[in-house]
Amino acid sequence: MRPLRFSINVTLDGCYDHTVGLADEDLHRNAMEYIAGCDALLFGRVTYDMMLAAWRMPPNGIWPEWMPPWMQPFAKTIDAARKYVVSSTLKEVDWNAELVRGDLEKTVQQLKQQPGKGIGVGGVQLAMALTELGLIDEYQIVVHPRIVGRGPTLFAGLSKMVDLKLVGRQEFGSGAVAMRYEVKR
Repeated sequence: MRPLRFSINVTLDGCYDHTVGLADEDLHRNAMEYIAGCDALLFGRVTYDMMLAAWRMPPNGIWPEWMPPWMQPFAKTIDAARKYVVSSTLKEVDWNAELVRGDLEKTVQQLKQQPGKGIGVGGVQLAMALTELGLIDEYQIVVHPRIVGRGPTLFAGLSKMVDLKLVGRQEFGSGAVAMRYEVKR
């Protein structure tokens, strides 16, 4: 059975706004390795739209000038990854993606039953729903050394506690720390 893994970047005060985190070579390498360690990615609509706009290979096959060379391995990895998109509003998806509709719990359980390395989850609302259903097996929280004092916070409103066991920790030159947890069952 493939584990379902959620990874996200947050500030020290729990804000997950993607515009306030640090973006450096080490953190992009960590994200690339996370994605490469998955057979597929499961995105919510908002995350899919955001990632598509930022990381899809341009039609000319050349990454934009704003993208430094150290970002390109991440971009290539996410661009090539198999994706499933949970949405009730999208009519269709592309970018190596399949639209997921219907019973989320049943669909995710079926995806987990397939052989492979794992499935990465992207999207805060989706992760919240999957946490409520008890389907996420691993959480990687990358904490950035910033306090922003505003913005949305991770898992606000979760109906029940989830007990975790720390199984990995990595520090980066920026001061960010990636902590990997497994759910205690």
